[in-house]
Amino acid sequence: MAGELAGRVALITGAASGLGLATARAFASEGARIVINDLRPDAARAAAAALRADFPGEAHLAVAGDVSDEAVVTAMVGDILAQTGRIDILVNNAGMPDSFVPTVDQPLSHWQRLIDVHLTGTYLVSKTVAPGMIERGEGGVILNLNSIAGVVGLPVRTAYSAAKAGIGMLTRVLGCEWGPHRIRVNAVAPGYMMTPLTEKLIAEGKIDEKRIRRRTPMGQFGTADDIAQAMLFLASDRARFITGTTLPVDGGYMAWGAPSDAFPLEE
Repeated sequence: MAGELAGRVALITGAASGLGLATARAFASEGARIVINDLRPDAARAAAAALRADFPGEAHLAVAGDVSDEAVVTAMVGDILAQTGRIDILVNNAGMPDSFVPTVDQPLSHWQRLIDVHLTGTYLVSKTVAPGMIERGEGGVILNLNSIAGVVGLPVRTAYSAAKAGIGMLTRVLGCEWGPHRIRVNAVAPGYMMTPLTEKLIAEGKIDEKRIRRRTPMGQFGTADDIAQAMLFLASDRARFITGTTLPVDGGYMAWGAPSDAFPLEE
């Protein structure tokens, strides 16, 4: 039986590991041909090779490149189109972690790099991929990575939060602008996810695991697969009338507003 994304080509940036790789695997399981982008060439090639081994129906590819560099993005998209002939789905996942340093101590270079990778990268890859979607006249899907940090105020997450908030508005604007071309633009806003980075921050005492669980109505951290499944829904025809929106995948974190614990965590 053909999968929901059979016959479609999906470019996923920053996809050699983490949420991007989980999304790549979810899409591949539904028949999509995956193009793995990552800043690390060897990691991108290894991830693509693993996809070919696990999902041998398609010739999954790897392309390296910095999404914040316009010349690199132009060359990268041109190379993909030369090899595949089309890009039906774009997932703007590439990003980098924040420093958790107080704003007054953050160097401008840190601010600029996070804005460049998260916000400018999402803008650049989207505007470079969209013309091909428009020209083919068959529509397309662009999915962005927002965050709870782009919606609620998280102290010391200055550059990261500003970039993610910008991605939320960019999602709205492009969803409206490209809707007439049947290009749907949406975003997913992860809450606190249990990733290797999160585990490291918990171990270092920079994140209080129990406090976050008490603050989350569902009482737990999310997983990479939770994000991948939300992305799969938004990429599929099941979401054919959804555009310009950000879907929270956060266990209810952003919905909670009472001055009390959201989840009765047993000590």
